[in-house]
Amino acid sequence: MASLKDYKPLRLMAGDADDLQVISAYLQDAVGKIGDFSYLPEQRRFAFVMNRFLWESAGKRKVGSFARVRAGIHFDDVKSAHYSRLKTDAKDAVIELLSIRFSAKDDGAGVIDLDFAGGGGIRLDVESVNCFMSDISDPWRTRAKPAHDE
Repeated sequence: MASLKDYKPLRLMAGDADDLQVISAYLQDAVGKIGDFSYLPEQRRFAFVMNRFLWESAGKRKVGSFARVRAGIHFDDVKSAHYSRLKTDAKDAVIELLSIRFSAKDDGAGVIDLDFAGGGGIRLDVESVNCFMSDISDPWRTRAKPAHDE
């Protein structure tokens, strides 16, 4: 991507574990606030928004020429949601998403784990993989590219 003018918003859907790995890769190092995550039991939906790093345009760009965009994500067919090692009452606490994983049971149902930096997580008990991700803002520049220790 030569400039942010060339940016095309992503709209992705996952219906199985392989699809979910693609969404996980695009959301790696996304940052958001605890208060932007919500389980809606009546709708059987778990939804959140985060600022995702535009890995698809990062390449070998120089410092200061990277970008992030606001993304909305939701999972349908969710039976329950459990938070682990996250302070859900700290609505403005910023968390960083590392990965999303699906572990299937024999009947196609299973659990989806959202893993965060620092060891926190959210586990969704689901009837199936049914995930949607959409970029919902224009991108903005950021100086830092996320880095991971080997």
